[in-house]
Amino acid sequence: MSTASPRRLRIDPNAVARAEAALAAMAVNFDEWLKIEITRMEGAMSAVQSQGRNEGNMEALYHCAHDLKGLGATYGFPIISQIAGTLCRLIDSADRRRSAPLALVGVHVEAIKAAARNDIRTDNDPVGKALVLELEATVAAFDPEG
Repeated sequence: MSTASPRRLRIDPNAVARAEAALAAMAVNFDEWLKIEITRMEGAMSAVQSQGRNEGNMEALYHCAHDLKGLGATYGFPIISQIAGTLCRLIDSADRRRSAPLALVGVHVEAIKAAARNDIRTDNDPVGKALVLELEATVAAFDPEG
């Protein structure tokens, strides 16, 4: 048995500072990038509504939701990450994409758009909190696995 001490990971504080500065510099683009992601999601939802629910359309919508789940908080809208996460849960498999109520899917899309439009960034906002709680409860009721 070795008695050598484990290697310690050294993080260069200057590298962290540079990364934070780079992120801050990119932040001026976050609102525009969020709009682009939301527009992409709207297009995917529009395709579902106009062409019907098919594997390609629903999968495209799922990928948009998944992207927003990851990017919402980065762009300063953690509530969008929460809502998109609930949408992902609702349509996270081929079976669920076939059976999820489209009205509930649409409500998620509209909620994401409303959060961005009305600058509701977190669930500390009373409207945001009520919205997230209602969406989560509705998806949980739909979810046969709990």
